[in-house]
Amino acid sequence: MAEVLVLVDHVDGQVRKVTAELLTLARRIGTPSAVFVGSNVDAARPRLAQFGAEKVYVVDNGDLDGHPAPLAEALAAVVEQASPSAILLPSSGTNNEAAARLAVKTNSGLTTDAANVEAGDGDAPVTTQSVFAGSWTLKSQATTGLSIITVKPNSTPPQASQAQAAPLTVDVSVSDAAKGAKITERKEKEKSGRPELTEAPIVVSGGRGTNGDFSPVEALADVLGAAVGASRAAVDAGWYPHTNQVGQTGKQVSPQLYVAAGISGAIQHRAGMQTSKTIVAINKDEEAPIFELVDFGVVGDLFNVLPQATDAVKEAKN
Repeated sequence: MAEVLVLVDHVDGQVRKVTAELLTLARRIGTPSAVFVGSNVDAARPRLAQFGAEKVYVVDNGDLDGHPAPLAEALAAVVEQASPSAILLPSSGTNNEAAARLAVKTNSGLTTDAANVEAGDGDAPVTTQSVFAGSWTLKSQATTGLSIITVKPNSTPPQASQAQAAPLTVDVSVSDAAKGAKITERKEKEKSGRPELTEAPIVVSGGRGTNGDFSPVEALADVLGAAVGASRAAVDAGWYPHTNQVGQTGKQVSPQLYVAAGISGAIQHRAGMQTSKTIVAINKDEEAPIFELVDFGVVGDLFNVLPQATDAVKEAKN
């Protein structure tokens, strides 16, 4: 089977869950190999081997500071050495731009923010996207070059499949043009004790119906081990940080479970969460648009419903 590359999302060699998801998807369409950018690959290899990476292409270059331009050149060098049929990247602002640059460099097809990847006719895989603010589901397939695909976190459950994860060093020389802009400072987000919004398997979000009181939303999120999201109306009112906004102009999430509390379901919000596997909504207005796409809906006051749900989860855990 053709080789499929997966860009490793890691922090100092500690591999994040989305990489295991992408390796699982890669096994559907070929033989997976990982691309590790940075140092401390030995810390990452056991996890990569656990999820089926046959090889690990290691790129350790001081000029790769996280900017999309040098990353695209590094990936182009790996592609030249490996000759894969596809490359999968975790969806993010940086990776989407790097993927676009790579597509230009290699004259290849590009798909961003895919919700699914599966085998298709011929060598190119078929991707599924939610487009036009979530009003359409699109299936597409590259017709030129390799398939370059960025994939949303939580698109598939990780499935283990032991492999060798044999390391291979790739020498990369970053051009002066790619070094024309560089990242000068990074500030880590303050830790809340909750999962990262885009990676969390469960998200509980609050909207205008909270009237600025997110305590029942946070209480349910904490017993579920979930991330907390917010609608645009809630963040614009200053009730919750903009970094937690879910929607077309915020973050796009695709968790296994999404709970929308006091959110009407404007198309701006739906565009950021409607690829969630299971959607539950709580709203006092039975005509709220959010009820059009949910799996389970509760017509009621979130200040009554969420505490009962929180207590029920606690009782079930005990």
